Order: sequence, then C-alpha cells, then structure tokens
Amino acid sequence: MRFKYVLNEVLVGLWRNVTMTIAMIITMSVSLTMLGASVLMYMQVDQMKNYYYGEIEVSIFLREDVTDAQRATIEQAITSSPLVAEKVYETREQAFEKFKVLWRDSPDFVKSVTPDSLPESWRVKLKDPEQYEAFHAQIEGTPGIQDIVDQRELLDKVFKIFNAIQVGALVVAGFMALAALLLVGNTIQVAAYSKRREVAVMKLVGASNWFIQAPFVLEAVVAGLIGAILGFVFIFVGKVVLLDGRLQALTNVLTPIPDGNVWLMLPLLAGVGAGVSAITAWITLRFYLKV
Repeated sequence: MRFKYVLNEVLVGLWRNVTMTIAMIITMSVSLTMLGASVLMYMQVDQMKNYYYGEIEVSIFLREDVTDAQRATIEQAITSSPLVAEKVYETREQAFEKFKVLWRDSPDFVKSVTPDSLPESWRVKLKDPEQYEAFHAQIEGTPGIQDIVDQRELLDKVFKIFNAIQVGALVVAGFMALAALLLVGNTIQVAAYSKRREVAVMKLVGASNWFIQAPFVLEAVVAGLIGAILGFVFIFVGKVVLLDGRLQALTNVLTPIPDGNVWLMLPLLAGVGAGVSAITAWITLRFYLKV
C-alpha cells in the first residue's frame, strides 16, 4: 500500500510540474552527454597514447656528403645500443617512393622533387619510447648524422590538443551539471510547496521524514534516469552516425572507439544522474522539512 502511494505521488508530481520536469530532464541529459563524451574521450586518448607511442620511431637523417665509413659507424652505433628494438635503413629511392605516396594529390609538387633531394635515414624503434633522451645522447655527434627527429614530440602536440578539448568538455559538463542541480532543487521546492498542507498534515500524524521525502526524491531520480538514458542515446547515435559514418575517415588517425566503452556509459550516466538527483533532492527537502 505504501509503495503504491509513493509511486502514485511520483507520477502525479512529475505531471504536475511537467514544464519544469522537462527542463530538468533536458538539462540533465545535456550535462550527462557532455560528461559521457568527456569520459569516452579520456579513455580514447589513453588508448591512442598506448597505440601510437608503441608505434613511434626515431628518424636519423644522414648528411648528403656522408661517407661509407661514417654510414657503417652510424649503423654500428645503432646496432650496439641496448635501447633499440628494431631498425630499418631507408635509401633515398625508398624515401622518394614514400614521398610520392604522401603527396600523390599534388603531382606538380612531386615532379619538382627528385630522389637526390631527400636524405637517406635510419628508422629506429626503441624498446621504451621514454628512453629517447638516452638514445639521443648515445648517437648524438656521430659523424655523418644531419638530424635526429623523435616522432613523440609531434604526437605530444597532438595529444595536448586532445587534452585541452577533454578539459573543455569537462568544464562545460560541470556548468551544465550545476544548472541541472539548481533545476532539481528548484523543482523539488516547488513540488514540496504545492503540497505543503499535505506535508504538514502528514507530519502532525507522525509520518516519518523518509515517508514524506520518498515521493519527491524518487521524482528527481526518475527525471535523472530519463536524462541519463537520453544522454546515452545521444552518445550512441553520435558514435554510429558520425564516427562510424560520415567521419569514418578519421579512423585513419583516431583509433576506433570500442562499442564496449560506449555501452559502459549507460550504467555510468544512470548512476551519476540518479545519484546526483537523489542527493540534491534529499538535501533540499532536509532544509524544507526543518521549516
């Protein structure tokens, strides 16, 4: 009987303040969408770091006037280094073939370049990319070397951009969450005020605070759960329509987002939406019932 009463009061409360309920659900869904997207981006950036940092190479470009003796010395220095996992020598002709593939959409530019314009190089993969400084110190100054380039430096710039986007999304989600909390508290206050006489009578007859608060708290929880479901739908549709559809070409740069990570957002958003709504409603009612 009590459960039926509480459920009925929840449904009546949601319908009585339907406009504020809709506003609360929309705000909650937007904030949770931003939160879920931020979490997914955080997970994806970590996954991309593990993938790309494992594939990065150190490029050792040789001088144009490098001699055979210098070339042999450089090869010996690379081979003898305990930090090296793999090494590949790239001739000018091989570098030119790669250049033609990279710039195939600019044939005029390709025609202006010859194999002699490109340096020969060694492409070295380290056992631990974090040991680049130590490896650089080992071969730096070896005669015949023109330049040493660590791809990690380029990747760090890219990941700094991703991290900035991630922080921005979290900040926006935080502001939206604050707006959602204020809406939840305001909605609960309005609902409690509209039923102030019933609440007063229930307190006079000895009803517990939990029994009085339950319908209002569950009302906020239901709104939070609906917002969480909508937020998950937005994320899932965005992943299917954009990342797996129109922006699928980005998978050549961005590692694909696993479906498991996307589905993980459903319980996460549901828990955050319901928990935050319940806590906000309970705190609001604690102040109200003391009056």
